[in-house]
Amino acid sequence: MKKIDFLVIKSFIGPFILTTCVVVFIFLMRFLMLYFNDFVGKDLGYDVFAKLFVYFSLITVPISLPLATLLASLMCFGNLGEHSELTAIKASGIPISRVLLPTLIFAFGVSIFSFWFNNKVSPWANLKGYSLLYDVKTTKVTLNIKEGIFYGELPGYKIKVQQKYPDGKTLKGVTIYNHTTNEGNINVTIADSGKMYTMLDNSYLVFELFNGVNYMDYKNTSGGSYNDTQFVKNSFKQNRLVFPLESFGMKRTDESQFKYHEYMKDVPALSRQVDSIHREIAQAKKVQIGSMDQFYTHHLKKIIKDTASKIVILPGKWVDERMKPLHEESKTMESFETAFMQAKSIQDHYKTNLEIEKGKIKDANKSEVELWHKFTMAFACFVMFLIGSSLGSIIKKGGFGMPVLLSITFFILMYVLMQLGDKYAKESIWYVLVGVWMPDAVLLGFGIYFLYKATNDARLFDSDIYDVYFDKLKTFIKSKFKKKDPLQTA
Repeated sequence: MKKIDFLVIKSFIGPFILTTCVVVFIFLMRFLMLYFNDFVGKDLGYDVFAKLFVYFSLITVPISLPLATLLASLMCFGNLGEHSELTAIKASGIPISRVLLPTLIFAFGVSIFSFWFNNKVSPWANLKGYSLLYDVKTTKVTLNIKEGIFYGELPGYKIKVQQKYPDGKTLKGVTIYNHTTNEGNINVTIADSGKMYTMLDNSYLVFELFNGVNYMDYKNTSGGSYNDTQFVKNSFKQNRLVFPLESFGMKRTDESQFKYHEYMKDVPALSRQVDSIHREIAQAKKVQIGSMDQFYTHHLKKIIKDTASKIVILPGKWVDERMKPLHEESKTMESFETAFMQAKSIQDHYKTNLEIEKGKIKDANKSEVELWHKFTMAFACFVMFLIGSSLGSIIKKGGFGMPVLLSITFFILMYVLMQLGDKYAKESIWYVLVGVWMPDAVLLGFGIYFLYKATNDARLFDSDIYDVYFDKLKTFIKSKFKKKDPLQTA
């Protein structure tokens, strides 16, 4: 490796690693803000948060690599241009394409790594991360009984506390409704005071009540009237109620329940899923066409093709045989009503089948979009490198100022085009290939244009160039609208 290659690679790898970590961290913070309310008050533990951070950090890598490549290439070649190293290299007769070659090979390697990561690691991380996130979201909030508010998170019970002392255990004015029998408020316990605590490693919640009364209504089931009840009142000086807290712990769901989603599959699995859905659609159409005759009482001549590709006309109830004048008005109305109901039934049948077919087509499009994203996200790294390296050579500004601004601009453009293309592709407005490859195609056009300008040493972002064009435009406008001298006209 020549010294110039070592210089360029060394200038690129450092910013690339740094920007990749920064971008992954930014996307991870976005994940935390998005699901922050699902984490509060559930006492999940550090191990759960560590797993979530690891899984979702891996999930964000494919979308982070294009932005990191763009930002790193802008910083690398911007720094080389700002310190006149790029100018010295060009002055020695080395073209810009030769300068870009080592980092171009590196960017190609990043694209290959992105495809491998998106195909192998991302499905595994998606399965682990989203299944764990589902369990976190369905976990109940830890026990938190507030004053004057009925607490109903304990299965089968409603608890109200009039006053809760600062120690968190001593209670004043406790009311407990027992709804375990689903028969209404037939079991009510009221106590003047009490204590609340847990035991056996937070497995059970204990209410130790003092100076209270328990009211119970028993329905008469010995043959009397249904509305006859037996009222029982029990007074106590001390009573203990124990509630299991097993429903508050986080329970892991079987991960196989999430494997159906396209995010959890690699390229071969997605290909099989797309083919399977298309076969189902074709089979449904074949069955539907074969069962059309049962919906018609009268039909036109049925023309089919046999195995030898010869046209065959099958016998049937011909329309012309039935088109005879009916002398009785009642038979005419009966025929009209029958025809109307038959047409309505056929319309409803085909509408239902059409909706089912649209749903299957949309599922196939979703799987195909995710399949092609394995390739488009990898190719986006290469396209972003073309844009970043060319722009860095032109603007000659390093650091985090101009490169960050340009990187965010092109990344937002890529993200908007990707969302638009995915939406139209899933809804069958565009072909799937057109929708998924549109962002890369548009950005590739920018990359080729900027590379052409960088090769020709174009001063694309120098303000004095545009000042010259602006002055020429002002001179042209003045010459067109300048008033002519009357003496010269005479």
